[in-house]
Amino acid sequence: MNEKICKLLELYKAGKLGGEKMPEDENPGLDIHSRENYLYFTLPMALNYQRNSYKLWESANQTHKDNADCFLPECVVKIPLVELRENLLKYKTALQPEIWKTLCTTIHEQFDNDIRNLFIQEHFSVFRIKKHINENKSAFPYLSGKKILNYWLFVMEKYTDVKFFDRENITVAPDTHVIQASCKLGIIDESEKLLPNVQDIVSERWENILSETEYCPIDIHTPLWLWSRGKFEINI
Repeated sequence: MNEKICKLLELYKAGKLGGEKMPEDENPGLDIHSRENYLYFTLPMALNYQRNSYKLWESANQTHKDNADCFLPECVVKIPLVELRENLLKYKTALQPEIWKTLCTTIHEQFDNDIRNLFIQEHFSVFRIKKHINENKSAFPYLSGKKILNYWLFVMEKYTDVKFFDRENITVAPDTHVIQASCKLGIIDESEKLLPNVQDIVSERWENILSETEYCPIDIHTPLWLWSRGKFEINI
């Protein structure tokens, strides 16, 4: 790793990039071992596309406090879409309730209302979980996206009790902030930033850079995200 990356990681560990409260810290404080906790950190994740992450999770937490049944697949599949739309729009959690409904239907029909069963089925292998979701994209709308899928698995690690044995396969989640910070560090150049496959390029570069280090690719995500969100006010 070059000196700039090392410095970024040092600043992050020292708390100098911010991040005292991350978006997902806005949650109802459920038992980390519980099915409900896994579902809470799964369903809103599929909506984290071109949204302010802090506002999304604030809305999700408000919805959960007001109507926790919206997070239970066995309840959602019985709710008419019109009613579900009203419940999810009350706090602006989901502008596309169809995504929520589809995900709940998948979890209900394929995993007995418990997303943990996907992890058990795939032997807690990131590689196998990602393969399953990518081969069944229509059953996992938006959650199957390159950015969201990897970030979801990272959040699962952080906010639940799941342990993946091959966490090195959680690649950096290449959202806008990560892409901008990668460019700022010279991992990609300005012309590559404009390419339609920039997410793939960023992910591959970080995998290569961190392959012989103590870090997994996803470990660089939060430092990059915070640095970019802070408008690169800290020089590296």
